[in-house]
Amino acid sequence: MAEKRRHAMNPVRRALLAGSAAALAVEAKAQPAAPRRHTFVLVHGASQGGWCWRRVADRLERRGHKVFTPTLTGLGERSHLMSRDVDLDMHISDIVNVIKWESLDDLVLVGHSYGGWVVSGVAEEILPAIRSIVFLDAFMPENGQRGLDLNSERSKGEIMRALDKGEVSRPAPPATTWNVNEKDRAWVDAKQTAQPIGVSLKPIRLTGARERVAKKTYIRATRYENPNFDKFYAARKADRTWRTYEVPCGHDVMIDMPDRLTEILEEVA
Repeated sequence: MAEKRRHAMNPVRRALLAGSAAALAVEAKAQPAAPRRHTFVLVHGASQGGWCWRRVADRLERRGHKVFTPTLTGLGERSHLMSRDVDLDMHISDIVNVIKWESLDDLVLVGHSYGGWVVSGVAEEILPAIRSIVFLDAFMPENGQRGLDLNSERSKGEIMRALDKGEVSRPAPPATTWNVNEKDRAWVDAKQTAQPIGVSLKPIRLTGARERVAKKTYIRATRYENPNFDKFYAARKADRTWRTYEVPCGHDVMIDMPDRLTEILEEVA
């Protein structure tokens, strides 16, 4: 009799177990999926250094991402390495070597301003490792162009004066040049260093690798006037293979609007 009673209760137990399993499945489905973790390599612009990315890097790291903010040779904390040997090829190697020695793959490569020259060259060397490339208010040179071909009249004048004097760098401009928000200008002025002129003198060698990256983005800072950046942005906006964004701030987006930039970088990763 006891054996029969145990068998008679099995359907009830099965129903209870099935109900519990269904409830757990519904609860699991309701939980949002964990965000995917990405690796970011953030390349700074002229006269700056890895320091300028601190706010964005902190935000990305708090969200579980891995972030690298290398400083290019001759700038920032590496300003003691300034010499006439510093050129665009060296800066490209700075970033390529970080990626190689850290064994980075499936990464998001971001170049700000002059950093657009650098990441364009980096893509030529390690294209398979890049999942997404981002030009943040940045130059987008064509094959054979030099920095002098695209520099502003102010920058060209500074470079020519440095060449005439036999100097290897040009002074950092004030933060007001980038239209940095008022409260951060003193900080930016204190951090900026001279820019090596050698990076503007040699032609870049490109075969179109950056166009072959699967995900491509251009971000334009609308409160910084620059005809070159307007042109680069318009061309990418007309190209359906690119994503484009506008942000209402000065040129140093990572300083003026770190929250919004962090959101965009996660979206395009």
